[in-house]
Formats: sequence, C-alpha cells, structure tokens
Amino acid sequence: MQALFDVILPVFLVIGFGYVARWRRLITDAQVDGVVWFTQTFAIPCLLFVAIARLDLSQNFDWRLLISFYTGAIVGFALGFGGARLLFKRDWEDCVAIGFVALFSNSVLLGLPITERAYGANALAANYAIIAVHSPFCYAIGITAMELVRNRGGRLRDTAGRVLAAMFRNALVIGIALGFVVNLTALPIPGVVDQALDMMVRAALPAALFGLGGVLYLYRPEGDLRTICYVVILSLVIHPALTYGLARAFGLGTEALRSAVVTAAMAPGVNAYVFANLYGRARRVAASSVLIGTLGVIATGWIWLQILP
Repeated sequence: MQALFDVILPVFLVIGFGYVARWRRLITDAQVDGVVWFTQTFAIPCLLFVAIARLDLSQNFDWRLLISFYTGAIVGFALGFGGARLLFKRDWEDCVAIGFVALFSNSVLLGLPITERAYGANALAANYAIIAVHSPFCYAIGITAMELVRNRGGRLRDTAGRVLAAMFRNALVIGIALGFVVNLTALPIPGVVDQALDMMVRAALPAALFGLGGVLYLYRPEGDLRTICYVVILSLVIHPALTYGLARAFGLGTEALRSAVVTAAMAPGVNAYVFANLYGRARRVAASSVLIGTLGVIATGWIWLQILP
C-alpha cells in the first residue's frame, strides 16, 4: 500500500491537476494543445536525446531485456488485431488501429516517473534502452500494417517509402536518432547547450503529465465498451505478464526486470490515439482506452510493484 501512496499517486495527482484545470475551464482546449505540442515536439524529444546520448549502449542494450518487452508488445498487437477482427467484427483498418493501441505502452509519461519514484533515478537506464527503440519499432509495425491493408495489391516499394516518411516526421524518432548519432560518434555537446537541454529535460515530465490530464478530459468513453475493456486487459495484464515470464526465464537482472515489467504494465500512450486519428480509424476505442487504461494503472501498477522483487 505504501508504494501506491509514495510512487503512483503523486504521478496521478499531476495528471489530475491537468484534468481538473480543463474540467473547471481554467485552461482551454487550445492551451492544452499548446502544452502537449510543447512536450511532444520539444521537451520530450530533448529528454530522449539527452538520455540516449548519455546512455552506455554496451551495458544497457541487453537482448534479453528487449526480447522480453517487445515479444509481449508484438503478442499484444497480434491479439488486439485478431480480437478486433474475430470477436468484434471490425474492418481491417480498424483492426490495425486497435492492435496499435495494445502495442503502444505509455513508456515515457507513465513508465519513467513511476519507475523513478519506485526505484530511483539510477534505475532508469533499462527504461531508456526500451524507449530508444519504442517509437520507431511501434510506428514501423503500425504504419506498415496499415499501409499493407490499405494498399492491398499495391507496390511494396511505395509502401516502404510511406512508412519511412511517416516515421521520420515524428519528433520523438528524430530526438532518439540524434541521440544515437551523438553517442556513437562521441560528439561533444557544448556546455551552454548541455545546460539548456537539462532545463528542457526538467520541464518535460511534469508538463507532459499535466498536459496528459487535460487531454484525458476529452476522452470520455462513448460505446465500444467491450472492445475497450479487451484492449485495456491486453495492455495492463497480458503484456506485463508475458514480459515478466520471459524476463524470468532469460535470467534478466533485477533492475532490468523491473524496468521491463513496469513499462509493459503502463496504459496505452496518447500516441495510440494520435495513430488512430491519423488514419481516422477506431478513434473512440483508442481515446477511451487511453483514459480507462490510465485510470486502471492506479490499481494494476500497484499490484505489479508488489509482485516485482
């Protein structure tokens, strides 16, 4: 119970501040959009750039960590896609969007602050190793699947071009890619730039959590409840359970195990709605899954923290 009060609730209080501020009309939709745009386009890409640039790649890119987490993610996508088609009779494009919701955990806005509060800032290296390939990996799967079902019979070369163009317009992917460039080339960052980046990094998570609260106010469930509950179970239960089982089977170290499972146990990220909105598919399922899943993490996140060593 102490973990609930000390680790999870402070994160959700910041989200709650944003939710209440929008609910009570202390801020407008446009102002919420501005906060989200700032964090998604500038602050969080800066955070990811700094984290990857400073990461010890040889120590933290453990194949057992990545296979444990991403196998669970792929299974979540497959079950989301298949369940949407077989159980809920959705069309193919909706199936891809629903699968993407189950695939894309909120690794940054929830995974980072909860891991940091539970285990300390020094425990985040494995989180960043997961995050380094998270957006590129998930968008590659989602965009490729969507383009394939939308362009059945089209040329594979054209589909590949659309996938790459969409990925490298994403600010998170750009921040990660630049971080790798600096890390691998040992390119020095001037002191004044480094200090400015640190200021952006300190603003990133609090502002993003507050903005997330404002965004969630708009995501009120309206129908499709069976599909939404199915996707939320995949995200909060199936993905972390598979990750936990594989990590234990591979003999993954305690710190990496914690980071993998906590990240896997997070609700669908806002990018799940962004993806659905981009293609105009299953937007209600995506939006409501983000809201209900985020609220569900209060309970399921605490349970996973009790299970983890």
